[in-house]
Amino acid sequence: MFEAHSINTEHKDLIHDVAYDFYGLRMATCSSDQFVKVWDQDEHENWNLTATWKAHSGSVWKVTWAHPEFGQVLATCSFDRTAAVWEEIVGESPVPGERGMKHWVRRTNLVDSRTSVTDVKFAPKSLGLLLATCSADGVMRIYEAPDVMNLCQWTLQHEVSCKLPCSCLSWNHSFSRLHHPTLAVGSDDSNTGNGGKVFIYEYSENSRRWSKTETLASVTEAVHDIAFAPNLGRSFHLLAIATNNLRIASLKPLVDSTVQSGHTRFDINMVAQFEDHTSTVWRVCWNITGTILASSGDDGFVRLWKSNYLNNWKSVAVLKGDGTQAQTDSSTPAVPGPSGGVATTSQSSTTRTSEETSSKWQAPVIKGRFQKMTWLGSDPPPPPIEKNKPFKK
Repeated sequence: MFEAHSINTEHKDLIHDVAYDFYGLRMATCSSDQFVKVWDQDEHENWNLTATWKAHSGSVWKVTWAHPEFGQVLATCSFDRTAAVWEEIVGESPVPGERGMKHWVRRTNLVDSRTSVTDVKFAPKSLGLLLATCSADGVMRIYEAPDVMNLCQWTLQHEVSCKLPCSCLSWNHSFSRLHHPTLAVGSDDSNTGNGGKVFIYEYSENSRRWSKTETLASVTEAVHDIAFAPNLGRSFHLLAIATNNLRIASLKPLVDSTVQSGHTRFDINMVAQFEDHTSTVWRVCWNITGTILASSGDDGFVRLWKSNYLNNWKSVAVLKGDGTQAQTDSSTPAVPGPSGGVATTSQSSTTRTSEETSSKWQAPVIKGRFQKMTWLGSDPPPPPIEKNKPFKK
């Protein structure tokens, strides 16, 4: 079901980010060795290194592709306090006799930040060629290329203070015209006393400004990555959050608030929370339809998550660092409780036993603050047992 291919990247230091292009046929990597490498997949599905260059004078934190409508364009951000836009061109090699060779050139260097630039993302193509950056000084900046044919000119359109150090951001890729341009920003501030670490910003056409509409107060730990799920028709948005665990939040727009204030207010629920990584979660990423979520953490596993028809999220696969599928005892999915909170249930991911008990529930196994029960019946399990209701043996 899963195939793993090992690639010797020849990076000389830690690799911080890997990004695929729109079609999944090109890949870019960046590292603390200050280099960016671009890989192309051939017809045999092998990845070949096609370009490598020193991009910054400090560690390169993130790399991202623009939509192919704008050409072969990359953006990078670095500890050296800059973000850069790169374009692949053909036939302008400075070396004689190499006419027709492809190479990457720096089109612009964005130097507005006074501290490390921690994330960079291109906006959905429907908004034009926009680029958002966030930095450790707590400022989110949005740039625009007025002429998509001239990537040397970028103007700083908006500068928004988040008041806390920023570590990551994500555009909301929604195809609905009813949804305003939206950004989520996460902070890696480790002080839990500073309140929520995830902020939702929305652009108002009336005021032509970005304003903070929501703060996820329940997320008080440092946030390392954040990702909106592609929205292909849902009436709500899904936001994956990588912190000391994995969380999935649902943001449902409240229509009445949009009419009154001009800004969308959201009904926010934490629909899932997973401790399976048992360590810090560093990256989250959705598939193109927004139905499967991948997460990776310090436990050395990549875990895939999917919701069922009841909107209950659970683990569907666990991959080891070598790409093989791990054999796990069980996963502990979290589902929304009656009051909108998170209630944990469990469902064995291994083969169900044929042994029947009077209540068909195996005795609960306690793991720290969490408990795990296994349904032993052949018929579908009943709804989750109430929190304070004793278990029958």
